[in-house]
Amino acid sequence: MKIAVLLGGNSPEREVSLASGEAIARALLENQHEIILVDPALGAGQLNLNEPILQGNVPVRPPSLKDLPEDSSFRIIESVDYLSGRSVDLVFVGLHGGAGEDGRVQGLLELAGLPYTGSNYLACALAMNKSVSKRLFERDGIPTPRWLRVKANLPAVPAIKEEIEKRIQYPVVVKPGDQGSTVGLTIVQKDQELEKALRLAAQYSDEIIVEAYIPGHEMTVVILGDRALPVIEIKPRHGIYDYECKYQNGMTEYVVPAEISESLCGRLQKAALQAHRVLGCRHYSRVDFRVDHEENVFCLEVNTLPGMTRTSLVPKAAKAAGSTFPGLVQEIVDLALE
Repeated sequence: MKIAVLLGGNSPEREVSLASGEAIARALLENQHEIILVDPALGAGQLNLNEPILQGNVPVRPPSLKDLPEDSSFRIIESVDYLSGRSVDLVFVGLHGGAGEDGRVQGLLELAGLPYTGSNYLACALAMNKSVSKRLFERDGIPTPRWLRVKANLPAVPAIKEEIEKRIQYPVVVKPGDQGSTVGLTIVQKDQELEKALRLAAQYSDEIIVEAYIPGHEMTVVILGDRALPVIEIKPRHGIYDYECKYQNGMTEYVVPAEISESLCGRLQKAALQAHRVLGCRHYSRVDFRVDHEENVFCLEVNTLPGMTRTSLVPKAAKAAGSTFPGLVQEIVDLALE
């Protein structure tokens, strides 16, 4: 089977996507598929697995916006058009963030008549927009931390402080409304720290989410097909599971499966499936949670295109369920072709 892998892109998660795409491509080769590698940030044309950009490690911090390839819709369209003429059987989407995860690339693939892995354009758009997904969680009875949506309008900081005192209380998490990998995220302990956090988040999005910080434990549940895989507990070396902890060896301990009660495990898996379905996701996703000291569960977000390096959370959960990394990649291929 001829499978194209989309990787890279021009979001702040570009380096993570290059690592995911490289791992996916090697697994597809192990599974005897023919592969084509395409980076939408570069437009038409192929990469090969020996390209220097595929040999580096994910950096300690996300790249600055000025270091990313130019955000060009034309190049994205050009890359999809290029694939349309290559008789591919499937497109494996290995992109993270930006146009690759907010539904734009998925919409172009559908217009081109190209089958692809992962959620469709609507589910991607809903999941990437944190304020919309939170409203859907609340409507469907899925607990989520108390939150505010604010515009990246720094003169409004006094009003935002007032709303936090009234509706949430410190500490709070400040993050861009449409980014992943904790890009632009800050935990704010008091109002003197708020403006700096808002400025950081505003670099990445016009919309900012301010939500209650839930002391306790970080948990995640991977959905594969119609089943929830074993729960993972995440124990970062510093208090927050940030970009550095996610992508640097030794910065985080992962407990797979999580050493929690059967009851809590069941509630997390049930809530993950519910969140996955309420957004209309398909094939696979990763649902992130906080669990407080009374074992109350709070859904943070759904990741429609979670990391897919061999050491990412999705492969860790699949391994705990008895699957190898090539086996996981093949199962996603099979789900996309059903």
